[in-house]
Amino acid sequence: MPFHIVLVEPEIPPNTGNIGRLCAATGAHLHLVGKLGFSLDDKYMKRAGLDYWPEVKLHRWDSLQHLQQNFPAGRFWYTSKKATQSYTAVGYNPGDFFVFGKETLGLPEDLLAAEAKRAILIPIFSSAVRSLNLANSAAIILYEAIRQTNPLES
Repeated sequence: MPFHIVLVEPEIPPNTGNIGRLCAATGAHLHLVGKLGFSLDDKYMKRAGLDYWPEVKLHRWDSLQHLQQNFPAGRFWYTSKKATQSYTAVGYNPGDFFVFGKETLGLPEDLLAAEAKRAILIPIFSSAVRSLNLANSAAIILYEAIRQTNPLES
């Protein structure tokens, strides 16, 4: 079962393009939720994804709730710098969903509070850095999930 990367209202086209390429490389599905801060025809997004877009399993959703209703058995992990457990401290299953918020605001506070047991973070070891790049974060977490569930061999 493939993993799923969920971007809630992404704002920066190259991030989504790079995550699209990541999904094409790993077989993960890419879910775009809500209002996008750019057009799917954006040249910067297309350039970041190169010619891999035909390989991306792309899905669009009006809301996170709509996505979750379509995958009632799905296990969702919510990423946030405000979470208390590291992404390496949990066990992933094939088919898990990794939910990332918009670049400027992250995921809503009420969602993170309601889903605290499924909230994960990537530790940052410098107080001078507020957050990691969205595409880098998606890659870090996705490859940890792949490492846990499959051999990292092509």
